Amino acid sequence: MFQKLSTRIIGILVAFFLVALIAIGLTLYLSWQLEGNAAAINDAGSQRMRTYRIVFLLSRSPITAQEEEALKASVTKEVVTFEHVMRDLEQGNPARPLFLPREAGIQQLVRQMRSEWDQEMRPRIESMLQLSQDQRAVHLLHYRASVEQFVSHVNQLVAAVEVSGTRSATWLRLLQIGLIVLAMIGTALLITFFFVMVIRPLEEMRDGIRRMSEADFRVRLKVRRKDEFGELGQGFNAMADRLEDIYGQLEQRVEEKTRDIEIKHRELTLLYEVAAYLSVPVARDVACHEVLDKVMALLDAQAGLVRFVEDGGQNMRIGVHRNLSEDFLRCEGCIPIADCLCGGAASSGQPVSSILALQPEPDRGVALACRDREGFAAMVAIPISAKNQTLGVFNLFFRTSRTLTENEVRLLETVGQHLGVAIENQRLVEREKEMAVSEERNLLAQELHDSIAQSLAFLNIQTQMLQDSLRRADMQEAFDELASIREGIQESYDDVRELLVHFRTRVVAGNVETAIASALEKFEGQTGIATVLERSGNEREIATQNAIQILHIVQEALSNIRKHAQASQVRVSIERGDNPVIRVEDNGRGFDTSQRRDDGDLHVGLKIMRERAHRIGGQFTIESTLGKGTRVSLYLPRENL
Repeated sequence: MFQKLSTRIIGILVAFFLVALIAIGLTLYLSWQLEGNAAAINDAGSQRMRTYRIVFLLSRSPITAQEEEALKASVTKEVVTFEHVMRDLEQGNPARPLFLPREAGIQQLVRQMRSEWDQEMRPRIESMLQLSQDQRAVHLLHYRASVEQFVSHVNQLVAAVEVSGTRSATWLRLLQIGLIVLAMIGTALLITFFFVMVIRPLEEMRDGIRRMSEADFRVRLKVRRKDEFGELGQGFNAMADRLEDIYGQLEQRVEEKTRDIEIKHRELTLLYEVAAYLSVPVARDVACHEVLDKVMALLDAQAGLVRFVEDGGQNMRIGVHRNLSEDFLRCEGCIPIADCLCGGAASSGQPVSSILALQPEPDRGVALACRDREGFAAMVAIPISAKNQTLGVFNLFFRTSRTLTENEVRLLETVGQHLGVAIENQRLVEREKEMAVSEERNLLAQELHDSIAQSLAFLNIQTQMLQDSLRRADMQEAFDELASIREGIQESYDDVRELLVHFRTRVVAGNVETAIASALEKFEGQTGIATVLERSGNEREIATQNAIQILHIVQEALSNIRKHAQASQVRVSIERGDNPVIRVEDNGRGFDTSQRRDDGDLHVGLKIMRERAHRIGGQFTIESTLGKGTRVSLYLPRENL
């Protein structure tokens, strides 16, 4: 049953207060009683003296009538006072206070005094006041005996009241001693009560909180009573149970979180390594080997392979493998894309994770090869995709029954996407290289066709003419034809050397100016034509492919100057800034740009230069005036210079 501590405390304090109040009330009552007894003793004693005074007054002998009247008045006054005091003794007077103890003996003595006073003492006094002086003296002798008896009764009353007062004083002292004892015992009881009910529970709770703050979650409080502290103790114990449970699981949770973080770290490390490795162009099979090894090491796979989709998406062929037998490779070397779990991953583009022992027997038995021949218990197939196209599938095989988690599957999907992008990028790089080689071959073919091929055609004609001259025995004409043939051979030789110089020139780290300076130096050495290179603006590196095209355009312009310009000086200027431009100028004979020239190697050279300028996003212009030379300008995009 629940009992409030506040109710207990209030009850004990109220009980202690009532006991103290009663004790104090009794002491006050006894004190009041003693005070009334003292007044009663005083008045009773005064009655004795007043009796003797009446006798004394009655025994006096007045001389005159006035003295007699004064005597009677004094006696009457004393009688009235006696009556008044007697009534106070009988009835009591709380205002003074004055009252006699309510004891039977004392009350009997009071009644006796009243009876003697009313029946004997007062009548005699009144009768004696009516007598003469001589008669009064005779009656006074008899009255004295009554007075002595009456006074003895008054003395008895006073003695009885004194005894009662002594008894009350004794009780008063006992009550005071009792109050002292009660105060001591009550204080001790209250201290004990508050220690047991309040202080000790608080100390236990404070000690429990201290121990709990020191990570001692085994501490429990004793619930002794069903009160507020009992509720606090139960709540504290429940909190301690919860904290102990949480603390007990904390180490396990920390281990789990640490393990999760380690797994995440390994996964992120794998992704970083794969991304860093695949960011550099590398052969497809080499990239697949490296990625497969990393993934197998991360997931503790015992074997793995990579299949590529071929034959227009109809078949899958093994390209890379690890820890697989020759029998398996021979059986699984090329399978239709619709077969087995791997084909399902390739056709759907979704990863497949499977426990092989739970797979039903397939019709073609393809899925059983990894289980029955190699003894694998689980496998996972992840599509390799790029641009919404499945390029292949990579498989991981496990000896034990293992199902990959959702995070592991997502990780493998990401790896498959990275690998697919790398393979696709490698394909694009190879195609770009093939296109670049094809374009260079076309340009080379054009240059060969329009330079050496034309020279050889000219030599063929000259040879026929020489043969005809020799047949006619026209030696002079034959020598002239021979000189023309020699000139054509020399021109062909110069063209070949120029082509060799063009295609041997290299641009290192995008420094096109150094390459142009080197080309001008060789040009001046071969032709004897003076060259000047002018630069303006800040030099910046440009892409190597763009630098090669720029260099070839300048070389083609120099080649046309050598063949057609008959110049004595060539100036090349490189201007950088918001609108970068390269200009090649000569002081040769020039030509009329308004006339269309559909033949000759000059036209072909200009066409080649325009194609190269268009390839790098530039603009090519040529300005020429007869007898005043020619200027070729190449305007480049802002990012090139």
